Amino acid sequence: MKVLMIVPAYNEELNIKDTISKIIEYKKKSNNEIDYIVINDGSTDKTKEVCEKNNYNIINLIHNLGIGGAVQTGYKYALENNYDVAIQFDGDGQHDENYIDKLVDEIKKGNDFVIGSRFVSDLSKFKSTGTRRMGIKFLSLLIKICTGKRIYDPTSGFRAANKRVIELFSKNYPTEYPEPESTTSLIRKKYKVGEIPVEMHERKHGTSSIKPLKSIYYMFSVSVAIIITSIWREGK
Repeated sequence: MKVLMIVPAYNEELNIKDTISKIIEYKKKSNNEIDYIVINDGSTDKTKEVCEKNNYNIINLIHNLGIGGAVQTGYKYALENNYDVAIQFDGDGQHDENYIDKLVDEIKKGNDFVIGSRFVSDLSKFKSTGTRRMGIKFLSLLIKICTGKRIYDPTSGFRAANKRVIELFSKNYPTEYPEPESTTSLIRKKYKVGEIPVEMHERKHGTSSIKPLKSIYYMFSVSVAIIITSIWREGK
């Protein structure tokens, strides 16, 4: 399999070197052909300088598009360069490279899309804060109500897509908090969506972009997006 790691990065100057080094090191022992592309989402720190100093493969967006726009740029790149699988891999170092081939194996088994989950089992010791876990459980329940399928970690950004999904996401991808909405859309469109247990790690440097007050807006907007996505698909 020809695999592209899509690495969105916004102000990750302290994390990006370690993240890309892990991918490069893992590539040496993988059963698949692994490449990566850093999508520098208009960072205002030295993310761009760190990547260029280390000769990383990078696309520099001219301003901050947000996670949706950055990831969609990666999917467009994957489509144009004929990759079999695209895997989202956060630039903050929270994702574990040792599960890359496991995600690809699930694509090989016939899944269109596979989510790396903290909650399918107790494998991952890091599961985020209690408040966020409550929010994740609520979104999981909402997706179950809207689609009939349980997704245990709907906010996970560690996700693998096959060629069909790469093409779809390169043309249409949610912009703001895209993980739950895009997953709901795939399920409603009858794509085969899988979920496997993975280990995740707490970020070493920096803080999450989702602050307490922003979490309220996040929950409201994502919930509305999930419901609208489900209703829109029903109407089709």
